[in-house]
Amino acid sequence: MIKGKEPERIKSLRVVILGGAGEIGLNCMVIEEKGELLMIDCGVAFPQDQVLGAELKIPDFSWVLERKQSLAGIVLTHGHEDHIGALPYLLKAVNCPVYGTSLTLGLVEERLREGKLAKKTRLVEVCAGERRKVGNFDLEFIQSSHSFADVVAIGLRTEQGILLHSGDFKLDPTPVDGKRMDLNALSRLGEEGVLAFFSDSTNVEQEGYTPSEREVGKALLEFFQQAKGRIIVALFASHIHRIQQVLDASQAVGRKVLIYGRSMEANTSIAEDLGYLSISGSVLAPLNKARNFPPEKVVVITTGSQGEPLSVLARMARGEHKSLKIFPGDTVILSSKFIPGNERAINRLIDDLYRKGAEVFYEKVSEIHCSGHASQEELKLALSLVRPKYLVPVHGEYRHLVKHKQLALRMGFKEEQCLVVEDGQVIEFYEREARLKERLNLEPISLDGNREGIPDTVLRERLRLAQSGVVFGSVGINREKRQRVSDAVLKFFGAVSEQEASYFLAIAKKGLEQKLDFLLKERSYSNSELEEELRKELRRLFKGQLGRRPRIFITVLEG
Repeated sequence: MIKGKEPERIKSLRVVILGGAGEIGLNCMVIEEKGELLMIDCGVAFPQDQVLGAELKIPDFSWVLERKQSLAGIVLTHGHEDHIGALPYLLKAVNCPVYGTSLTLGLVEERLREGKLAKKTRLVEVCAGERRKVGNFDLEFIQSSHSFADVVAIGLRTEQGILLHSGDFKLDPTPVDGKRMDLNALSRLGEEGVLAFFSDSTNVEQEGYTPSEREVGKALLEFFQQAKGRIIVALFASHIHRIQQVLDASQAVGRKVLIYGRSMEANTSIAEDLGYLSISGSVLAPLNKARNFPPEKVVVITTGSQGEPLSVLARMARGEHKSLKIFPGDTVILSSKFIPGNERAINRLIDDLYRKGAEVFYEKVSEIHCSGHASQEELKLALSLVRPKYLVPVHGEYRHLVKHKQLALRMGFKEEQCLVVEDGQVIEFYEREARLKERLNLEPISLDGNREGIPDTVLRERLRLAQSGVVFGSVGINREKRQRVSDAVLKFFGAVSEQEASYFLAIAKKGLEQKLDFLLKERSYSNSELEEELRKELRRLFKGQLGRRPRIFITVLEG
């Protein structure tokens, strides 16, 4: 990697990481060549518990929006939410074609239809093995394998060399749909010369190889053969391969399947219409006849494996779903990984299910899930085939990116060949040499349940209130006589425990009244000045007595 100013005569190639480097989700990056832009993926992230009231996070698109007339297109590797979920928000502001495989675009179209954007957006279907021009960009779509049907990696030929984006991938030897990662294509591009390889890092901490998806199918069948009561399987609505295996296992043991949840119903319908999902008419049970079947003959497929509070499964676990309840003897299978940040919500869900009498199986106690991401030996094989000049680890938290670099170093890569970057980083290439430019100051946007943006200042305020609480107080004065005419009234919310409340209320009330009496005798203060002095006094008492700093609101009333 070199440093210094670029010679003006050289045409630069720039890559801007808008998301997915240093965090899970939010996958999005932009390539700029000759003044034209190409975006690869446009995903969301799911905030952790401390982001109060926020359900989704989308990338900061400000850098792209300033150049939106130059955006030639958006290319998608696959249809998971962390790769397509932010499209409706971006496409409200830009008008450019979106490229993806058939199933990916099927899911995209559904989301755009919800946002009334489907008619104004041009969706262009691509196939693995195809080369296509998008604007002036020369793209090759490479068959890949992941926990989503019809996934592609993307090769981009530029004047500087080939950029290869892996997307999410694993080297599954026996994928459910029979579509393996095209290792010959990776080797061919390696022979041609790959300038930079942007490679999935999510599962880099796992040694060996990631198990095949078919192994999960075998485990599901064993559970189904042993279960005595009703079976409820919660998984991601976009995991079509897993849904297929649940359907197959259900049919093998003679159980009827109920598909519950808006996203699950929509995705299975789309996948079936496009030929990605094979559903026997005899295996599905109409929802209005669900009660006609005994529990030992029923399988429910639904969402909620991440403990989402409004999901079907979470409402069942709390006894709040109007049609479905959890009964003793039910078997609940959470067939997905615990996504970082969701552990507390998932653990609460599991506890609630056990309280209802269900038996729960999840990845920590049983083999009912396997990752869709490459483990160490697969990452090493991909690197040995591609042989890039530069490795740029993406799709992972910061430790994943560092460990991916360490993996490459053990394979013989040099330190300067491994670029560990985070969101906002701009990488520029000149004459096949890379350098890191100044990082953009990006602020991803958090969205609430109505999909309205929540400013960072509001989120910080919510967090502060949650951590320290709030105090409201009022007191009356006679300004002419310069004396207090009522006792102080204080109310604490989240600022003190029940055990501390009565004791500290007396201290705070006495301290506030003594301070006010002193101020009134000292000189003439305005109400706002009195309120500020009383806030200071309460802050001093809280800090000194309890070591806390709640938000304090004091009102001085004249009577």
